[in-house]
Amino acid sequence: MDKVSCGSCGTCVLVEKYSDQHTSVQWNKTARADCTELTGNGPRAHTCGALRTSIDEAVAAGAVHVSTRDVDVRTRGRTLA
Repeated sequence: MDKVSCGSCGTCVLVEKYSDQHTSVQWNKTARADCTELTGNGPRAHTCGALRTSIDEAVAAGAVHVSTRDVDVRTRGRTLA
């Protein structure tokens, strides 16, 4: 997963792209508390438009790559000691 910071509030999350349509975002407690768009429990409670824009920009800049899952997903292709 790659770190992406929101261009609006600066909060940082971990992101993995599996396709143009499939994005996995891992929030931690600090990021959820700092995000200015995440509020309540409604259908949009887990969506941040500013962060989505930042992720799209990171993908376009090559900072986040689309994963092909050609490697073992547990190790992301790394050799574990």
